Amino acid sequence: MTTMKQVAQLAGVSISTVSHVINNTRVVSSDVRQRVQGVIDELRYIPSAVARSLKNDKTNTIGVLVPNSSNPYFAELIRWIEEAAFQRGYNMILCNAHGGARKQAAYLRLLMGKRIDGLVLVASGADDERDLMLRHEAVPIVQLERALPRLEADLVLAGQEEGAYQATRHLIGLGHRAIGCVSGPPDLPRARERVAGYLRAMGEAGLPVPPGRIVHDEFTSAGGHAAFARLLGQPHPPSAVFVTSDLMALGALCAAGRAGVSIPEELSMIGYDDIDGAGYTNPPLTTVAPPKREMASLAIEQLIDRIKGLHTPLRATALSSTLVVRASTGPLP
Repeated sequence: MTTMKQVAQLAGVSISTVSHVINNTRVVSSDVRQRVQGVIDELRYIPSAVARSLKNDKTNTIGVLVPNSSNPYFAELIRWIEEAAFQRGYNMILCNAHGGARKQAAYLRLLMGKRIDGLVLVASGADDERDLMLRHEAVPIVQLERALPRLEADLVLAGQEEGAYQATRHLIGLGHRAIGCVSGPPDLPRARERVAGYLRAMGEAGLPVPPGRIVHDEFTSAGGHAAFARLLGQPHPPSAVFVTSDLMALGALCAAGRAGVSIPEELSMIGYDDIDGAGYTNPPLTTVAPPKREMASLAIEQLIDRIKGLHTPLRATALSSTLVVRASTGPLP
């Protein structure tokens, strides 16, 4: 492996001059800079990021911890986080905490060991105790989607309950009165908040929610398929359904097709998240679109502010989601 000493010898300069060229820490004449850079290119010398971080106390690296990168919603959020960080000169280390508290803790130790400058935390698990570890970390943290209890950090989110309220109000506005809800596990915060928005809209409209009208399963397409099939199997199935995740809605659409239920002629369906595939289902899915790109950009902007030493009160920013009306919802038959 090529060393800085070898670069200095071939360029006919001191090691410190090579360091100043690489790190822009002192003015170096243009001819010396070109000569050193030419040797660096010729030898394909790559400066040690670890060594530079020890000297500068910065790695220009941001850690990102998400609950499940296989979920299209989180995958799209990661895409925008990475783009926002790259545009600002930062690299990203991604860790997928799917698998429980032990894995989460192991990845947090890994990220801190990599000397990250800051952490973007997307926390959505149940009974999450990551805050107990994170409270003692010195790196700046910005939370996306959910605030962990007792963790003092900036927060960027799009209101889950408000988005679910919008979705349910859309169905009510189409004349539906018997509206079901298919949701993820009730111990997950994002599931609880979205169900709460559904219940608020139903309560304001004076519409009953009889037992069995809310069905829970995993936040997966298989879970959506199973939950929707159970809902359809009830003696008095609803005329419309709010599905609290587009991934679950994909399974629900499949279950409707297998049961011979026409969407939206016989039953309207609305999802949540506006994942990339939502506009290409059959029929295209009406859904709630959180501002994923804006959330990611703001989270990175706030994190870099903290990395650079900004000392201001902690910020909690709530962005608005958008209702995207497609062909899966229609008036009450």
